[in-house]
Amino acid sequence: MHKKPHLPTKICAACGRPFAWRKKWERDWEHVKFCSDRCRSAGKGLVSDATAIPPISPMTGRRR
Repeated sequence: MHKKPHLPTKICAACGRPFAWRKKWERDWEHVKFCSDRCRSAGKGLVSDATAIPPISPMTGRRR
């Protein structure tokens, strides 16, 4: 039985994509805002604007 679908999720403040809870975030889950180090470094100047990194186009799989 796979437990991954039952984990809590959040929306990344930089890219706007959903990401799931990880064991390493266990103690800080309420303070986690970004899905990765790349988004965290890109999001330093953001106040909470999820439009800084363009979304991926579902047709081409590339950024717009």
